[in-house]
Amino acid sequence: MLIEWGTTMIDEFMRLKEMISKYRPEANFELIEKAYVFSKQAHDGQERVSGDPYIVHPLAVATILAELEMDESSIAAGILHDTIEDTEYTFDKIQKEFGTEIAELVDGVTKLTKIPYTTKQEIQAENFRKMFLAMAKDIRVIIIKLCDRLHNMRTLKFMNKDKQIKIARETLEIYAPLAHRLGINRIKWELEDLSFRYLDDKNYYDLVEKIAKKRREREEYIQNIIKEVKKKTEEVGINADIQGRAKHLYSIYKKMTSQNKTIDQIYDLFAIRLIVDSVKDCYAALGLMHEMFKPMPGRFKDYISLPKPNMYQSLHSTVIGPEGIPFEIQIRTWEMHRVAEVGIAAHWQYKEGGYGEKTYAEKLSWLRQMLDWQKDARDPDEFMENLKIDLFTDEVFVFTPKGDVKSLKAGSTPIDFAYSIHSAIGNRMIGAKVNGRIVNLDYELKNGDIVEIITSGASNGPSRDWLKIAKTSQARNKINQWFKKEKREENIEQGKEIVEKELKRNGLTMNQVLKSEYLDVVFKKYNFHSIEDLFAAVALGAITANKIVSRLKDEYRKTLPQEEQTDMLLSQIEKENKKKTKSVPESGVVVKGIDNCLVRLSRCCNPVPGDEIIGYITRGRGVSVHRKDCPNIKNNIIDGDARLIEVYWYKNVPQNVSYLAEITIKAHDRTGLLVEITNAIGEARIPLRAINARSNKDLTVLMHLTLEISNTEQLDRIIAKLNRIRDVYEISRNK
Repeated sequence: MLIEWGTTMIDEFMRLKEMISKYRPEANFELIEKAYVFSKQAHDGQERVSGDPYIVHPLAVATILAELEMDESSIAAGILHDTIEDTEYTFDKIQKEFGTEIAELVDGVTKLTKIPYTTKQEIQAENFRKMFLAMAKDIRVIIIKLCDRLHNMRTLKFMNKDKQIKIARETLEIYAPLAHRLGINRIKWELEDLSFRYLDDKNYYDLVEKIAKKRREREEYIQNIIKEVKKKTEEVGINADIQGRAKHLYSIYKKMTSQNKTIDQIYDLFAIRLIVDSVKDCYAALGLMHEMFKPMPGRFKDYISLPKPNMYQSLHSTVIGPEGIPFEIQIRTWEMHRVAEVGIAAHWQYKEGGYGEKTYAEKLSWLRQMLDWQKDARDPDEFMENLKIDLFTDEVFVFTPKGDVKSLKAGSTPIDFAYSIHSAIGNRMIGAKVNGRIVNLDYELKNGDIVEIITSGASNGPSRDWLKIAKTSQARNKINQWFKKEKREENIEQGKEIVEKELKRNGLTMNQVLKSEYLDVVFKKYNFHSIEDLFAAVALGAITANKIVSRLKDEYRKTLPQEEQTDMLLSQIEKENKKKTKSVPESGVVVKGIDNCLVRLSRCCNPVPGDEIIGYITRGRGVSVHRKDCPNIKNNIIDGDARLIEVYWYKNVPQNVSYLAEITIKAHDRTGLLVEITNAIGEARIPLRAINARSNKDLTVLMHLTLEISNTEQLDRIIAKLNRIRDVYEISRNK
């Protein structure tokens, strides 16, 4: 029996059940109701940032899943998806109540939620690995996560500006492309438009305004075309549902910017869609459309004969309509339309213990390939570059001489084509023909090309130059595998020379750093099993010598006496300073033992001349100068740390150099107090850069002031002057 928790929530839950019953009347509604009751109790007392009860969110996620017509296990997991992360309930508890399948779905979503978004290549590469592994295990994890992200984007207005931008960028760069790859266009389009709104609100609302101005004119134009098309299809006996298709804002904006066009030059801003009963009717309707309207050359695409890897099928044609205005026509069957909207979710036929879709693995072949090469991608830069190529780009469709269709990434070459057929074909390739003519191996394949690979048993194998020509990670991975196997000894020697040269450049020798205690750290970090593997990987370009040597150098330095550690760090800073072309501003600070050093005055304590100071050697940013009583130095840095270095003020600090100092004033609140304090600072001719004042319930006031001063003597004088003001009872300098 459903517990009565709020009329609104019950109404929403009943609407969810009604949605499910329409496409799955035999669904296990007791399970879904149990999940709702459990989640409501688990989140009891929790609120969203909007102020709504937390249960609003998981219920909304379940509703989006139902719109995709997902199975009841997915919907139950959607309702429960935040219970492990945000409540006291554990995986074991969920497993006991709902079974292993649902518990693993919830756990999978929880783990994805904990993957942080970052712009650092090395960290983000690992995050993507985790995501793809989760997808390979059960694609429903990602589908639930996409629905979770969609509802969060719909309610993003309640977040602060910084979070809005961070979440929107993450959505546009990760989740929208994943939705596209899974064919869930309904979610992809909305995620893109919502992200666009928060990342570039000026262009977003400008585009909304431009489209709104043309709305009445456009709707009238499209409705007239629909009437005409409806009449013609009925005359020839084609049963067609005809509707206008709204172009999504972000896709319009991308076309405008990438093609440098105005909104009037976007052809498919005007579009209609015909949904018919059969494939035969699709082509019959296409012929009818081309009779009625003049087709534009080169603007026809047949995605029925050549489906996209994400299962999308449709006929696309741009034609010239009345008044010479181009518009796009899409023609598809009802099943194709369903797939176009919800992608992989449309093929989800749930059966106890596994997937009911026989061709499920084929539909996710791109994911399987991605998992193959990601195992060997040790360098995060290479991983992320391959990811952009394989996940976020469009496809090109080409034919084998026998007429089989191969789908490759846009920009692919005959090398990519050869390795997509078989490794042996690629390894024995000596040339290629496209449409019967010999082409260079760097020829960029185009839609409809017929590609023939010329092979020879006498071939010496692939060339290293092919690694630069190949555009797919699959081809590069297979080429690298050949070199690993066939040229291992040569690779080891070549990699050894590269590493030795990099060590020499850093003032080190092989004997110094190629020791087991240092190498073990590198092996673990980059998944090598031996020094030979490391050298071979460097030769193949799987990882740079600079990364290896940098890590070895860090491990080696840790074993040196503190004085030698400091000397190495100073030497490193000197080298970095020599590389810098910008002039270093005069800070008034001398670093003992090193000239022309980049110096930064730390903002955490704002040291000024007269303060006792200490330097801390940073990586790549010179020496950070702190007051000796700075809490960051006291609490976070151990005495004797090799990175601490002596610094002192110039004897004659230049007059034109000023410093920021922060003070806190505590006083009894009264009328005119703030005016007196600012007047005193003005009379002393000290610039006041910031002030923040807060009144308390006990009739006291707390003020934080930022002053621009020359030295501590000047600061002491102004503090003494402020102390003489009536009702001021304490002044302290911020640490």
